Amino acid sequence: MKVVILAGGFGTRISEESQSRPKPMIEIDGKPILWHIMKTYLHYGFNEFIICAGYRQEYIKSYFAHYFLQTSDITFDFRGDENRRDIHTDKSEPWEVTVVDTGLNTMTGGRIKRIAPYVGNEAFMLTYGDGVCDVPIDKLLEFHKSHGKICTMTAVKPEGRFGILDLEGEKIKSFREKSKQDVGYINGGFMVLQPEIFDYIEGDETVFEREPLERVADEGQLMAFKHQGFWQCMDTLRDHQKLKKLWKSGQAPWKVWDD
Repeated sequence: MKVVILAGGFGTRISEESQSRPKPMIEIDGKPILWHIMKTYLHYGFNEFIICAGYRQEYIKSYFAHYFLQTSDITFDFRGDENRRDIHTDKSEPWEVTVVDTGLNTMTGGRIKRIAPYVGNEAFMLTYGDGVCDVPIDKLLEFHKSHGKICTMTAVKPEGRFGILDLEGEKIKSFREKSKQDVGYINGGFMVLQPEIFDYIEGDETVFEREPLERVADEGQLMAFKHQGFWQCMDTLRDHQKLKKLWKSGQAPWKVWDD
């Protein structure tokens, strides 16, 4: 089963980092967040990826074009006429990566529509290139297969950004940090989709999270896989700093793979 990753947006809310590179290529400990997402899927046995690129798409293509060299120990011997190259250790992951230029200003639905020929007539996974999660993807897929609907979305409860005031009239009784219990479920990405979803997308101007998903929901074809564990998007510089701090501490919840 192929994994489609949306990685073509401008990343305007984290412009401090995204002016020169697409947001999915912003690094956590020297590795793009896109790499972290792909490592999560690989842990569950999924290694065929389709990257929906757009803004600075050449950056993503260049990264994977040189990935093998970056992750291997190699001797280059330029003596003589052979220009010999000896590979000593290959540390690259067994990935197949298709990077598709889905347009600079294309909306999320349009990007998905454009990669339909690469998916074919089979179910596929879909997520955003700026969010990490410890969702059990094997259980997610099992749930999707059990209900037979067109779409399964991972539903998560994000951590609140602001504190909660408990009031009694005009008197503040207490102040506390907002918890997951104070907020509802949101779209956390990490979806499983049947190929019929392409029929719900009109073209480049279609925002996937609006008309297509709304229609699928109205028809009773959208199911939620409730995930109570870790999920974090990287919308802002603050989010980026949080993810880097978690990784540096050795307590990154999304790191489900072994070194």
